Amino acid sequence: MLVKMMQEGVQRNKDQAVDRGRLQINVTSEITAYPIENATISISYTGVPNSTLEQLQTNQVGQTEVVELDAPPLEYSLDQTIEEQPYSEYTLQVNAPGFEPISIAGAEILADVTALQDVRLHPLIEDAEPEVYVIPAHTLYGEYPPKIPEDEIKPIDESGEIVLSRVVIPEYVIVHDGSPRDSTATNYYVKYKDYIKNVASSEIYATWTENAIRANVLAIMSFTLNRVYTEYYRNRGYDFTITSSTAFDHKWIPNRNYFDTISTIVDELFADYLSRPNVRQPILTQYCDGRRVQCPNWLTQWGSQSLGEQGYSAIEILRYYYGDDIYINTAQEVSGVPSSWPGYDLENGASGEKVRQIQEQLNVVAEAYPLIPKIAVDGIYGPATAEAVRVFQSVFGLPQTGVVDYRTWYKISEIYVGVSRIAELR
Repeated sequence: MLVKMMQEGVQRNKDQAVDRGRLQINVTSEITAYPIENATISISYTGVPNSTLEQLQTNQVGQTEVVELDAPPLEYSLDQTIEEQPYSEYTLQVNAPGFEPISIAGAEILADVTALQDVRLHPLIEDAEPEVYVIPAHTLYGEYPPKIPEDEIKPIDESGEIVLSRVVIPEYVIVHDGSPRDSTATNYYVKYKDYIKNVASSEIYATWTENAIRANVLAIMSFTLNRVYTEYYRNRGYDFTITSSTAFDHKWIPNRNYFDTISTIVDELFADYLSRPNVRQPILTQYCDGRRVQCPNWLTQWGSQSLGEQGYSAIEILRYYYGDDIYINTAQEVSGVPSSWPGYDLENGASGEKVRQIQEQLNVVAEAYPLIPKIAVDGIYGPATAEAVRVFQSVFGLPQTGVVDYRTWYKISEIYVGVSRIAELR
């Protein structure tokens, strides 16, 4: 009976899949952070894992080609009155010589956007069980507990709780994959930007207007940074930063895919959060879906999309829900990078210590990603440096300008820290 129901669900998915979405998979080693070449990925409809639709192979930078896959009509993810599932679900079987295989069931494909699936493989261990991950339903489609209301500003002075002295963007957050009191739930160390991309992809649709996505990403980041800044869970005796329970925090899902439209915005805004006048801590910006659950004075996700379609900017959407005195702030410190962005673009003709730093980092990254040409470390931003930057941008999905802007600076720093930290350990 269960098999029949799954097959019927797959057939319904096929019948409704009149649009196309895109998928690209990036495969790296969990141990070295280096890309894995010649990994094989078999793609099938979830529920029919033995019927392969596509088989892809990674190139020397650990990436597959971008493949098109069937998806339900675009309007399913844009119209809150439509209750049909707006995404198709696929199963990915990933194999690479010398590594444990991994299976991810339920990867989501939406129409007209690119799904990005990061896969980190463990070295092969004798008798180890293959890793299997099942991605649950999107929060706008499935049934999840509503948020338990909290004060948006924590009474730090009155409680005597220990907090950070300033807002700092963390390199990692520790995600407790369950409710706070579930002692059996696993804790995951997750890069902050990866966490935000995962949550946003789990809680809103990547097909929404750019400003609706921006507003929701800012709300997610501000909420998260409030947990970080106030050390909310640590002050209650827990050893994690945040949970994956929608009743308490956000929905975060191990090994789920994220989307290009969301990824671009997170890379641009990741140091931002929401403030109120004379309040040091990031605001705990709570929200709900606005369809199944209503939440006065909180942002509603479907409502933000409606306002985005009407031409509202991100800050106008946020003020519509949280009030006119909310504004966007930027943290001055980002953890886990050699130094913060200098505040200006590096391009042809630039020179100095910041250029030298980028040249050194690119050469270290090139050890892991040999497509990137090595360059002289002379502190002069000439054509060779611009070309190395351009190749780096092409590998990591950034606009290929050859200019080190904000997004490129932090992406170079992120990859450099990843590969150099492992190299030091080795």
